[in-house]
Amino acid sequence: MEKKRILFISQEITPYLPESEMSVKSRYLPQGIQERGREIRTFMPRYGSVNERRNQLHEVIRLSGMNLVISDADHPLIIKVASIQAARMQVYFIDNEDYFHRKHVLRDGKGREFEDNDERAVFFARGVLETVIKLRWAPDIIHCHGWLSSLVPLYIKKAYHDDPLFAKSKVVYSVYNENFKKPLNSKAAENVLIDGVGAGDVEILKESTYESMSKLGIQYADGVIQGSEEINPQLAEYISASQKLNLGYQPEETYLDAYNEFYDKVL
Repeated sequence: MEKKRILFISQEITPYLPESEMSVKSRYLPQGIQERGREIRTFMPRYGSVNERRNQLHEVIRLSGMNLVISDADHPLIIKVASIQAARMQVYFIDNEDYFHRKHVLRDGKGREFEDNDERAVFFARGVLETVIKLRWAPDIIHCHGWLSSLVPLYIKKAYHDDPLFAKSKVVYSVYNENFKKPLNSKAAENVLIDGVGAGDVEILKESTYESMSKLGIQYADGVIQGSEEINPQLAEYISASQKLNLGYQPEETYLDAYNEFYDKVL
């Protein structure tokens, strides 16, 4: 029987970023799923705070070199890779000087969210999907972790569904306890539009907030997981009302087997 393929797309992964609930889960989940007989690929952004030398990142020339147009500007897509030897797994990094070479992840040194976080989410989602196409690797499940990956379900269902590699892909979106202080750029609903995605598909972004972007992820996902014990009440309510296949919060002792079984339910 052919191994099922799971694509992990995460906002943060340790040891490349400090330990957090999301970064730890995004590090050990792919390893655990691989050990349970699945085939995996893992992606995250190459933020400026990721130490390339210490983590031995190197550019994958055959995957790099594409330009993605966002807000009428060309942004080169660079792909780097590193290995976590203990886990026998590789991590692919989406790199771009305009969006990811700053020292901080989603907020500046004063804790304020970056004005272009919506564009960064577009670049990250498209960068991952275009790279998977170049890898010619068809995922059965695409598991997205964190707000920055929230556009992937929309793009898979609307913009990439005709691509044979994604025709049968199911998308799972994990919601974490992420708190944001200010709204998104007022042009977010416009900035996320790409070929195949119309204004009506992102109507929920009329309210330009991070919560709305997560709701968009939930709306287009095939399954939803509560990644944190406590999440934004607005999102918890939205998940419940959506009647999507969902998995409640799982503690450290149970989440690997619970997630693995949930993938089979989504399939």
